[in-house]
Amino acid sequence: PARIPFPVMHVDTGHNFPEVLGYRDRRVAETGVQLIVASVQEAIDNGRVTEQTGPRASRNPLQTVALLDGIEKHQFDAAFGGARRDEEKARAKERVYSFRDEFGQWDPKNQRPELWSLYNGRHHRGEHIRVFPISNWTELDIWQYIGREGIGLPSIYFSHRREVFLRDGMLLWPNEHLRPMEGEETFEETVRYRTVGDVTCTGAVESTASTVEAIVEEVAGTHVTERGATRADDRATEAAMEDRKREGYF
Repeated sequence: PARIPFPVMHVDTGHNFPEVLGYRDRRVAETGVQLIVASVQEAIDNGRVTEQTGPRASRNPLQTVALLDGIEKHQFDAAFGGARRDEEKARAKERVYSFRDEFGQWDPKNQRPELWSLYNGRHHRGEHIRVFPISNWTELDIWQYIGREGIGLPSIYFSHRREVFLRDGMLLWPNEHLRPMEGEETFEETVRYRTVGDVTCTGAVESTASTVEAIVEEVAGTHVTERGATRADDRATEAAMEDRKREGYF
């Protein structure tokens, strides 16, 4: 197959799992794709955003500014993403072609009809479309496809031993950006990650599934979505995801 004919943009918070950055760099080297890094740290240094403080601080909400700056800088009129409707209730009502206004904002009341496989990508200068080709896939669909196509992944998607601590019902990894609070004891557990975001807001799940086949079996019996089970950033408020998307988030 030919090389991907458009750039790949990573919105880098600076709070990434090292396994994920290693995977990113290997895939860029293997495929020869053009990588654009939109840096949250750069946005902080330039005074575009203010970093949160405190034990529950996260750079996740700050990604929006870096993302929109990257889209404007490179004049993208469309951006592909991997969001799916089964992940979260705000994404459940978003179209495959998600129209964003000149400020990058999403208005759930200003969405276009999508009849069968007919999509409307027309927009004015300064506006753009977020395209989510796998909107209708489920987590099980994803893993079955990975198994069928033999796709490599970061190792943290598979079971491994890791030091963790429990906070708000989630197993979090203690690291330089996230420290346990008083009364939060660390312990070692066999875990894996169902979804991967920042190290400050992504929880692991107890699991012994170390192969794609085992994960397919595990996911088939799961009743809570990966974001619902493991993402602290989605729990900030009842409408946390929708509020961020209205501001221009993925």
